[in-house]
Amino acid sequence: MEIKIIHREEDRVHFLVEGMDVAFANAMRRTMLNRLPAMAIDEVLILENTSVMYDEMLAQRLGLIPITTDLDSYNLPEDCDCEGKGCSLCQCTLTLEKEAGDEELVVYSGDLSSQDPKVIPASNEIPIVKLAPNQSIIIEAYARLGTGGENAKFQPVSTVAYKYVPVVSVDASKCDQCGVCVEVCPKNIFVIEGDTISTQNTLDCALCEICVKECESGAITIDSKKDAFLFKVESSGSLPPEDIVVRAAELLKERTRIALDFAGTL
Repeated sequence: MEIKIIHREEDRVHFLVEGMDVAFANAMRRTMLNRLPAMAIDEVLILENTSVMYDEMLAQRLGLIPITTDLDSYNLPEDCDCEGKGCSLCQCTLTLEKEAGDEELVVYSGDLSSQDPKVIPASNEIPIVKLAPNQSIIIEAYARLGTGGENAKFQPVSTVAYKYVPVVSVDASKCDQCGVCVEVCPKNIFVIEGDTISTQNTLDCALCEICVKECESGAITIDSKKDAFLFKVESSGSLPPEDIVVRAAELLKERTRIALDFAGTL
């Protein structure tokens, strides 16, 4: 199996994987979505709330804030010695205390104060509630590890998708250089160079085959590699995208080993 990074940003990564079948590719996608743990606020103690927002809505908004995750320092509640009752090894406390003065005040995720500097909101600019003059809120929130299979707020990814690697070819003997493919292609895959039409950036091809339908001479063929996939992984901010991919692969490997061991006992 070969992996090549196509594009890398702070919160997303595009990479090419060769030597993989579609079942394994889908298992990787589902592992990143549903089985890789991430932190999220799960319990909220509202000590004071004089804003116009109901307590339940406020708690829900807090739960949807992406929280940076430290997988090495925290346990899943079911794996913790406290049996999920809540301790420093499976739970992190965040507090929020704000009071508006004579003017309106918007409370942001950055106003949350965490007992662990490694477990904080992934963005400081997520609005939580607007306080009118003299309104206030005092909140104590508890974040823990969970998986996307339990609740979508625990998913470490906002997007994870894959597609087959496109293979775009132009038969020069059939092509009459009409240029229709250049005009209709939404991804600008085709380009006219002198008296020929060539391809560029074929990995961007969406496999829509509009060019094939519009090419009257039948010079264009669109195919795909069956053992190669283009992955797009976008982090919610809980974990770096590279960590999501690596840890998901390790988790899938461990689950496969357990399944093989179990099959060997049958």
